Amino acid sequence: MADGEKIRILIVDDIADTRDNLAKLIGFEPDMEVAGTADGGQAAVNMAKKERPHVILMDINMPDMDGITATEIISNTVPESPIIMMSVQGEQDYLRRSMLAGAREFLVKPFSADELINAIRHVHELEKVKRARYAQAAPAAASPPGAVGAATPARDNGKIITFFSPKGGVGRTTIATNLAVALHQTTQKPVVLVDGSLPFGDIAVILNMSPKAKTIADLVGSFDNTDSDVLESVLVSHSTGIKVLLAPPTPESAELITGANVKHVLELLRERYAYIVVDTWPSFQEQVITMLDVADVVLTLMTLEITSLKNVRVFMEIAEKLGYDDHKLQLVANRNDSSGGIKASDVEASLGRKIPHTIVSDGRTLVLAVNRGVPFVISHRESQVAKDIFTLAQRLTADAPEAAAAGAQKTPARAGGMRLFAR
Repeated sequence: MADGEKIRILIVDDIADTRDNLAKLIGFEPDMEVAGTADGGQAAVNMAKKERPHVILMDINMPDMDGITATEIISNTVPESPIIMMSVQGEQDYLRRSMLAGAREFLVKPFSADELINAIRHVHELEKVKRARYAQAAPAAASPPGAVGAATPARDNGKIITFFSPKGGVGRTTIATNLAVALHQTTQKPVVLVDGSLPFGDIAVILNMSPKAKTIADLVGSFDNTDSDVLESVLVSHSTGIKVLLAPPTPESAELITGANVKHVLELLRERYAYIVVDTWPSFQEQVITMLDVADVVLTLMTLEITSLKNVRVFMEIAEKLGYDDHKLQLVANRNDSSGGIKASDVEASLGRKIPHTIVSDGRTLVLAVNRGVPFVISHRESQVAKDIFTLAQRLTADAPEAAAAGAQKTPARAGGMRLFAR
């Protein structure tokens, strides 16, 4: 989509008044327009193939062909048109079936104008990111053997371990912090923890560090002249023995840090530290993509919930196009014993990817540790959640790559392609 081009939206609903109301709401947005309307699933399929809209609003309950069936057909034939499912039913089964079919978002009627517009912008921006990253990945894939692309970091020095989750609230920052401490205790080698969640970093709070401590923002304006010694001066020592590079104090200062700045910092840290653990935030902005590209291992944290898994599936599609292999991209199932009926084995079969790392749920231990400002791998070392973190650390420090990637080989996806919990 070229700059200035409007977001073209296809509206699918068997009720004429609903189609009209949605069209009016979209008409108020200067960067959006209605590409067409359809009153049933089959008409939606035909129009999607003809118009190739940027976003499709799809009702579930329609007489000739229901929205879920139409969504599955469109997802396979017009994959560049992401679908937002609409339904008066808010039950988990509808959400589950919609995501199985390939929908990107789910709106429960009645929804507000803000909810609608925000959902449209969200799925459209994600689709734009996918296209841009696919285009960048294509030249890298065509590079001659031995050429170093964005997804091929140098590995002769320290090991960069980047945490990522496409959905918030899965425990990413807590696990990253405790893993950094566990790596230091396990290896007795220098470890640095980087709070790469630039707009809203929480590591300073989790580790009970001074609000006046230096941060990466102290390097703004001098990144080009920053060397290892200068960088060392803004690292903060923690009582656990690790060093910490804190996130900026405000979101405004975070905007002054570019992806190139982040890459320069991580490459400098690689020279002095055996392990560099990087936290991120749920985003596909330039800084985050850079943290993923330069990493030796990307630990993708998720919980066994339908909303988390839906976003992981989308991220895996992007990662595959970027050339991240099974050793680089490793799934971590957090709160593995509180899945609410969704089994890890079902997730593995439907994603076509093993989950090599699991961490149990222990909310009480985590809350106590955070409130005390002491990592639980120290305060509750004998707890199962701490043992799981130490196991993760041992696998990541294994001499043979095969050990760290144990179980990470692809497994055949079930019939029907990449679908969550395909039957």
